[in-house]
Amino acid sequence: MKLDYLQAFKRVNEARGAWIMYGQEPLLEQNLLDAFRQSWNRQEIERQRYDLTSVADWKHVFNALNSLSLFSQHLAIEVHGNIKPDANGLKQLKQYIQHNEHNLLLIVMPKQDSNSLKSSFFQTVEANGVVVQLSANYPKDRQRILAIEADQLGIQLDQDAWAWLEQHHEHNLLAAKNSLMRVADTFPEQKQIKIEHLYECLQDQSRYSSFDLSDAILAGNFAQTVKILNYLIESGEAASLLLWTISKEMRLLMQLYEQPQNALQLGIWKTKIANYQDALRRLNPHTFLLWPALLLRIDASIKGLGHENPEHLIQQAVALLCGKTLFNIAP
Repeated sequence: MKLDYLQAFKRVNEARGAWIMYGQEPLLEQNLLDAFRQSWNRQEIERQRYDLTSVADWKHVFNALNSLSLFSQHLAIEVHGNIKPDANGLKQLKQYIQHNEHNLLLIVMPKQDSNSLKSSFFQTVEANGVVVQLSANYPKDRQRILAIEADQLGIQLDQDAWAWLEQHHEHNLLAAKNSLMRVADTFPEQKQIKIEHLYECLQDQSRYSSFDLSDAILAGNFAQTVKILNYLIESGEAASLLLWTISKEMRLLMQLYEQPQNALQLGIWKTKIANYQDALRRLNPHTFLLWPALLLRIDASIKGLGHENPEHLIQQAVALLCGKTLFNIAP
């Protein structure tokens, strides 16, 4: 079964079997994960988390699914990573789906290409469980999602304000939510938000934005990048938003390196193509190999896993994007 974000949200409490969530919308991913975890707490369901670093880690996942603790009747296994099970793991997945109706295997993955979605792994879960694409491709979908966020903050936006918010954040839902939180805090007595409120609030509080950070990174201006990054950190910008910005630029640069003729198809704005091409000419492609592991470390540090400082790792990431190295990036 395929569900979108809002449909999945309504089925959280009844979720059993196998679910896959995939996409590159951190707001949607975090909201759904929070809803799942709250539901598990209410139902007193034991939760375990596994981060995949190799295909062998699936063995630990299936072992856990088959072994409840003495104090639990139901189990939720949360799996994060972009590694699919091998043939033996797929066999175990099918056995789990067929014989276990009470536990939940929730698999959280990044955006997938069309070939991945046609794999036996995805097809098995889609046929017997739930696959959720974490995306909002149309303005109407984004507005519906953000309207729920606004309602939770006790505010409403008029239509012109929605259009301005959409344009200002270039479809970035997490950044848009942060702006909704700011405007709600800035105008606590104002329930109907207009363009004037958004403009005043964001202009006052956002001398620099994540988009300025992207521009400085692509230009290779390390001094300006550090200045903007420090401003955003000191202003309370969410570390998850900074990670989203950095990972987006790394992903687009790596994809453009592999597909230099497909800039528009990759989602790069026409006016920005030259900036990405200049950045690729400046960067050493060998450094691309360092990026995925560094992004995983930043994500883990933001979630409180391990002892590394997320700000230090983020600084290292923007330095690499500018063609610099601050210090040894080995964990």
